[in-house]
Formats: sequence, structure tokens, C-alpha cells
Amino acid sequence: MKYFLLSLCLLFSLPGLAQDHDTTQWYSFWVGDWDLTWQDRNGNTFQGTNHIVRILDGAVIQENFEAKTGPLTGFKGTSLSVYNPRKREWRQAWADNQGGYFDFTGRKEGDRYYFETQPVETPQGTVQQRMVFYDITEDSLVWDWEASQDGGQTWNLNWRINYQRQAKM
Repeated sequence: MKYFLLSLCLLFSLPGLAQDHDTTQWYSFWVGDWDLTWQDRNGNTFQGTNHIVRILDGAVIQENFEAKTGPLTGFKGTSLSVYNPRKREWRQAWADNQGGYFDFTGRKEGDRYYFETQPVETPQGTVQQRMVFYDITEDSLVWDWEASQDGGQTWNLNWRINYQRQAKM
């Protein structure tokens, strides 16, 4: 046991890991209770909620999404996002009540945060998916779901959700 604890201490005191503190907090802006709105191609507005909490001693961010109105009513999903200090990367696993599952790797460019899948071969060709978080303030953000069929050269918007933080009671 003593050697295990010593190994953990050494792992987290390695040079360079201290610099990753900001990286470990990249997705902290997302934690909270959110009211969501999005529009379909005809301009109809729909609503949902997303309850995002830190679990497992704060090391994991858990998402709990639910569509409340429109054709997606009843669609629910959950994700677990975690920072791996040895690989120095964020990972997310998503699953939903429609049988959907995605495995993402996180990254940041400027003031935008991403979770991206690896390219996958489908009958329609190679497809890559990603989430983009941007226009982030304390009480709001925009989330886009995008797809690429050309190896990430161009991205097409599939779904845009506007997040508004729920009022604290």
C-alpha cells in the first residue's frame, strides 16, 4: 500500500502535470442546471434540460440530457467526461435511450471547446462527429453538433442548442 501511495504522489508531481491544471478544468463552465432551446429547419423552437454535475470526488463530469418538447420529446442521454492526466486528454462517452453511443476526445482551440469522434466507415462513406461549445458566459453558451464526411476539412451543422443557466433558488 505504501508503494502504491508513493507511486501516486510521484505521478501527480511529475514536471509538466502542474501546467495541465487549466486543462483539467476546461469543461467546468458546463457544470450546472440548464434550460435548452433549439430550432428545427422550419424555425419551430423546442425545449429541453441538461443537468450536469461533478461526480466521483469531482474527477468526472456527468451529463443528463432530456428533450421536453417537439418530435424529440422523451429523448434522453447521459455522458461521462473525464480528464486523463497521463495522456493529457479529455475523454467523453455518451449513451442515450435510442441506442446511441459515441466515444469522444476533447480539445480546445481559442475560446472553443470540442469533443470529437474518430472517423468511422459507414455505408455513406467516412463520417466524423463533433460537439462544439462556444459563446460561453457564466449564464449561457451555444452547443453545436456537426458532422464531416471529408476527414474534418469541412463541417456541417446538424443541431444547435442554446443553453441558459437555470435561476438558482
